[in-house]
Amino acid sequence: MARTQSRYVCQACGESFLRWEGQCRTCGAWNTLVETLVHERAPGARAAAKARHTGGSVPVALRDLTEAPLRRRPTGIGELDRVLGGGLVPGSLVLLGGEPGIGKSTLVLEAAAGIARGARAGAEVAVLYASGEESGGQLRLRAQRLGLADDPAGERVHVLAETDVERIIEHALASRPDLLIVDSIQTVTLDALDGPAGSVGQVREAASRLLGFAKDSGVPVVLVGHVTKDGSLAGPKTLEHLVDAVLALEGERFGTLRLLRATKNRFGSTEEVGVLEMAGSGLREVPDPARAFLGPATDAAGTAVAATLEGSRPLLVEVQALVAPAGGFGAPRRTVSGIEPSRLALLIAVLGRRVGLDLGGQDIYASLAGGLSVAEPALDLPLAVALASSFRDAPVAAGTVLVGEVGLLGELRPVGGLERRLREAARLGFGRAIVPAGASRADATELADLDIVAVPTLQAALAVALGPARRRHPASKG
Repeated sequence: MARTQSRYVCQACGESFLRWEGQCRTCGAWNTLVETLVHERAPGARAAAKARHTGGSVPVALRDLTEAPLRRRPTGIGELDRVLGGGLVPGSLVLLGGEPGIGKSTLVLEAAAGIARGARAGAEVAVLYASGEESGGQLRLRAQRLGLADDPAGERVHVLAETDVERIIEHALASRPDLLIVDSIQTVTLDALDGPAGSVGQVREAASRLLGFAKDSGVPVVLVGHVTKDGSLAGPKTLEHLVDAVLALEGERFGTLRLLRATKNRFGSTEEVGVLEMAGSGLREVPDPARAFLGPATDAAGTAVAATLEGSRPLLVEVQALVAPAGGFGAPRRTVSGIEPSRLALLIAVLGRRVGLDLGGQDIYASLAGGLSVAEPALDLPLAVALASSFRDAPVAAGTVLVGEVGLLGELRPVGGLERRLREAARLGFGRAIVPAGASRADATELADLDIVAVPTLQAALAVALGPARRRHPASKG
């Protein structure tokens, strides 16, 4: 029989110790000893296990490999299913992270209600919600606020106030639910380990047990996770390696829009984004996400509209920039929100060297409306135009949308999915699109009511964008 014992294993060299020490005596690394469960086999057990598995698997040609059909289970939340790739896969382990108060518990509770509504007939327990942070009374208050307490799904979602992972698995094995939710993974513990809840060893071992349960039973498991001060998921990095999908709920805590992204997804794309809105009755899907990040109509300088592409979904977002004289000694301020600081620094250098706009001594603030974060290079041209607009105090011509990557020589480079971006801009009422000259012939299609202006350089794009106004901003309609 295998015996399970607790050891402190160095994450750098793999050496194990009976007690925790600040420094590993083998490799000299500091703070690398993590409490871990070590399974010691009886003499001869390893050889017997090897003999049993000999011949259990054989090599198969790549062309002969078959894929089992994925029977996804929709959650009832279209944006969540979009990010997951169509719904929850049986036996999958999903990790959902986000800032405190962003709406993680609300999202999983609404997903639990959606699963319960579509549960198989006669199922007494459709969803098992293991809560280690909130009591049953607190969850009852949230369910009433979301309108789920008196909903038929309220009878099939069972709440278990428990932090022992073994007991959670025992209840899940007894009830065989369609979904198991653990809120949160940092609060559950394993009795075999002495470390407190949330420690590296506890989080890793608890996730491993839940992963084994999911794979053996075919029940999908959703883990709610905390984030650290820098925004990364708390716990060991192996936690993200263990799970099948890592979802991140983002947004401004005091705003209404929430963005759901997948940073890892073994069953779908990691490029899709879900757009939700926090209302008094919970998270709701945004009916027109492409319009959600457009601000109100304004003739102020320093704004430009970018046509971005998140996975297969085009989103139009307002880029705002403010260029002002530095207010004191030292280096000028560079403050960004939703934009990569390195891209901003590159555009400032290109504007100064290739266009003649000296922004090196100016305080610069740049942000995207609605709390959206965009990392694709297609944002270069709109951001550069917004910076020049603020510096020259000249507004961008109304009804103009911009898309394109800016090179170090000041040239504009084409981006992918241009036709989809432009079709969405035309649908929202924009009248002119400024695109790179190299992409206009290959990707851009002449669309009704959309004047496509192809320019080769950033300097030419500024001459077109900051020209006379042509139409009112589409956001001002109606």
